[in-house]
Amino acid sequence: MKNADDLLSVATAYGAFAEHLVAKERFLVKVPAAVPEVLPIIVCGLTASMALEYVGQMTHGETVLITAAAGATGQFAVQLAKLAGNHVIGTCSSADKVEYLRSIGCDRPINYREEKVYDVLKKEYPRGVDLVFESVGGEMFEACVNNIARKGRIIVIGAIAGYQDSSTWKHKPSKATTPLPSKLLAKSASVRGFFYNDYFRETQAHTKKLTTLVQRGVLNAGVDPSNFYGLEDIPNAIDYMYERKNIGKIVVDLTKGSPKL
Repeated sequence: MKNADDLLSVATAYGAFAEHLVAKERFLVKVPAAVPEVLPIIVCGLTASMALEYVGQMTHGETVLITAAAGATGQFAVQLAKLAGNHVIGTCSSADKVEYLRSIGCDRPINYREEKVYDVLKKEYPRGVDLVFESVGGEMFEACVNNIARKGRIIVIGAIAGYQDSSTWKHKPSKATTPLPSKLLAKSASVRGFFYNDYFRETQAHTKKLTTLVQRGVLNAGVDPSNFYGLEDIPNAIDYMYERKNIGKIVVDLTKGSPKL
């Protein structure tokens, strides 16, 4: 590192969990403090902020749908969409998450275990949804497509439903379903992908913006209250996530726990 001020940085690496990481300087993101509340900003907060601005071209006065809204990334999307002056809908999987979404400003939380997302959107938002921040895939993605407004935009940042068995990536609509291109064409709508690495040059500016909002108390970084310690606890943290128990970002404290596996 060239400057001492750069020592407090966060790097992202794919494919492993580690106590120590060697990374090239260009992959580091400066952060104001080494505290759990800062961690969700990196990748999760940045994904929401950059995807909504650059890919979704979010404005104000729109109806915005966030899937997996109580997750680490979705919670940021909910708050940023609300701060921009939009009506926000958020999907989640429990009553506790519904309450959490209400607490961060979500106008219409939908517990998909109690209500069908497609039915709620069709009944309560007959004009359709202007902007979708989609990270689930499968049937959820189809519900979004079938309820998109004219000139609507669907941002795809992932597909949680297929992470364990790849089912989302292999999903094929039934023969009775209108082909996706036809649905989009009929409404001048679009599906747009977001991949974090393609926007890395913009991360510093968005990190500064998000940390300022968190420090001012305008934005909730949303760290899940669970306690996981050491490398040996990482499998438990992953199971906890796949069981859809987390609200916000799961943080594993590697400063505690056994130094050996």
